[in-house]
Amino acid sequence: MLVQSTFDGAEALEALLPSASPPAVQALPAADQLIAAIYEGPLESTPWTSALHELRERLRAAHVTLMLRPPSQDSSGVMINTGDVSVQATESYESHFFALDPFVRLTEGEVITAEELIGKQAWLSSPMYLEYLKPLDIRHLLGADIYTFEGIECRLRITRAHEAPPFSASEKALIRYVLPHLKRSIRLHARLDALECDRALFAGAVNRMLLGMISFAPDGTILEINQEAQRILAEKDGIQRSGSGLSLSSNQEHRELQRLIRQALSGNATDSGPAVVEAMSVTRLSGRSKLGIVVRTIPLGPWTESKRRPAAAVFLRDPESNSATPSQDIVRRLFGLTRMESALAILLAEGLTLDEAAEKLNVMRNTARTHLRSIFCKTGVTRQTMLVRLLLNSVISLG
Repeated sequence: MLVQSTFDGAEALEALLPSASPPAVQALPAADQLIAAIYEGPLESTPWTSALHELRERLRAAHVTLMLRPPSQDSSGVMINTGDVSVQATESYESHFFALDPFVRLTEGEVITAEELIGKQAWLSSPMYLEYLKPLDIRHLLGADIYTFEGIECRLRITRAHEAPPFSASEKALIRYVLPHLKRSIRLHARLDALECDRALFAGAVNRMLLGMISFAPDGTILEINQEAQRILAEKDGIQRSGSGLSLSSNQEHRELQRLIRQALSGNATDSGPAVVEAMSVTRLSGRSKLGIVVRTIPLGPWTESKRRPAAAVFLRDPESNSATPSQDIVRRLFGLTRMESALAILLAEGLTLDEAAEKLNVMRNTARTHLRSIFCKTGVTRQTMLVRLLLNSVISLG
């Protein structure tokens, strides 16, 4: 209220942002939609597409490009383009012209044209302009670079055609205004991307270990089902998906599972202490071995608010599932075995006897026994059961 009573309109914004020039200040109220698009950017399938399109329209630009990872000798980089950009033009820059580009490593926070950076004549006579940009009808080039302490380097580049006017002071001021917001959004994207990489890594490990996992939201609806759990549910042998939840063939077991899930969800509402863990077995109509189930709470984080976050998990184990055969190369390198020794060790871990493994490998029993003694020596075990336990408890299932 004090600002509004002392200043009016653009003057009030200028007081709040003393470093901004009056033309930029006049444009700031209309930038709300652009700022919103910038912060929505990390959630888009192609990040910041909406924001870059919005910026292109506001500046009447031919192209707006965000180089999330600039091209280098070792990588083609990652670029998000808006405007009429051909695949050939993009590949030409990524493979060749990036090395000729003098418009790089700009001072952070500086919004500048290529001509202002190296001089008009130097720019218009540069190979970058003559051989790459001019054939694409690009005359004006405006840029700003973003750097973070995590080592991120991003480049924002905006172009106009030959018949278009140069970029104005107010347009440069608009870019200066949105740059801090874009930097924060890029850092948020990097954090989300790292978390997603971790999630994908651990989800893949769980799948390779043939452990089914089903996560539930706080309201008891299923959020996610991994590959092994999908396989088990698809068999509809004692347990299956029913609507947004799970259904068991046995009424008694069904009631017990629902009770455990409700208990796990209610345990979530307390704090981030030890998770509630319960277990049960599921009878299969086919007569096969019972499925093992563990239900556990996923504790709330200290600042969790989302109603669509995992609050409880159900883990499924099929004792009769056939695990993928471990890589012989991983077993060989992990324990220092020969190829024949690693093949024999894997067959023994799969439950074959020494005679059965010898027959499968097409070797004499005495030869297999000699290889087994060598395996014992290299792994430090003295009995076949110890070898099997060693292999099953090792990291070979993660390979």
